[in-house]
Amino acid sequence: MTLPSKLPDVGLTIFSVMSQLAAEHRAINLSQGYPDFDVSPALIDRVVHYMRQGCNQYAPMTGVPALRKAIADKAAALYDAVYDPETEVTVTSGATEALYAAITAVVRPGDDVVIVEPAYDAYEPAVRLNGGRAVFVPMTFPGYRMDWEQVRQALSDRTRLLILNSPHNPTGSVFTAEDIAQLKTLVAGSDFFILSDEVYEHIVFDGRRHASMARDPELRRRSFVVSSFGKTYHATGWKIGYCLAPAPLSAELRKVHQYLTFASNTPIQMALADYLARHEDHLGLSDFYQEKRDLFASLLGPSRFRPLPCEGTYFQMVDYAVISDEPDTVFARRMTIDHGVAAIPPSVFYHQGNDHRVLRFCFAKNDATLKEAAEALCRI
Repeated sequence: MTLPSKLPDVGLTIFSVMSQLAAEHRAINLSQGYPDFDVSPALIDRVVHYMRQGCNQYAPMTGVPALRKAIADKAAALYDAVYDPETEVTVTSGATEALYAAITAVVRPGDDVVIVEPAYDAYEPAVRLNGGRAVFVPMTFPGYRMDWEQVRQALSDRTRLLILNSPHNPTGSVFTAEDIAQLKTLVAGSDFFILSDEVYEHIVFDGRRHASMARDPELRRRSFVVSSFGKTYHATGWKIGYCLAPAPLSAELRKVHQYLTFASNTPIQMALADYLARHEDHLGLSDFYQEKRDLFASLLGPSRFRPLPCEGTYFQMVDYAVISDEPDTVFARRMTIDHGVAAIPPSVFYHQGNDHRVLRFCFAKNDATLKEAAEALCRI
């Protein structure tokens, strides 16, 4: 028997490819976006506490009530945004599940979805699986800014959804007040929805303020705002995310969510509810990662790599044009095998690739790891 593929051109993700290559050659893995330091012991203690208290069965489909309330309280405190935890906050099994559920909730066969490139690789397959057509708009290079006129030209009466991401993976750019003003002008009089991927909301540098869709009432009413605890609490393996959306949008998202995962890990949700309400670690995350960004950039100073501006996330885009004319996929592979440092080639985040000579490094690592990697990079 043969099974025609719904995604015939989709293979193993670049994150898995580069991590496997790094493991095979014992290279320092600065490719996949996860920390090499541990979760707070206090948070782990709360998870163990709830496991021992018997909180090991299904959580409510929409999420543990205490966690939904804590999320709503955080949105109110940070963004002056009122979300009803009963009807407008949904806990998911990671941000990727929330993204898929939101896309599935609104995209129908024949709909257009505008995606800004470079783009996280989960967006376009989800659009395609739901019968939609991806319309791609590139960011400017090398500054990686939004070209709102190109976004405007990409919109049509078939546009159902605009997918945005700030702070932006892989480029590290963030929305400005001018970006929000341009977006508000763009959506005026329209009826398409916004899916805003904000998983790096607490990692914004140099005194900038995160421009959440939740912060603006006009944008909030049409937006699915997706975030995650994995990036915030160094617990990417726990896969707990959430979606904020007005009640009518949340109702449709929940119809999909209940048949994807139904519910997410109960004791971890309980622990996160306690931790989010009692600790403000997320408020210090920008300073924590800014120090790592600055350290990594300074360590690359003697090298021939040129760091590009990084305004948020824990990713550093680096120009290698003076080192090699090789495509980024080739250079990234050779660098892993021959020089012992793995990075992500960003051309894979474009639907037709590109000829930019840049790599993406993850600096969510211990200082010793960053120093060892930089020493190797300085020898290239």
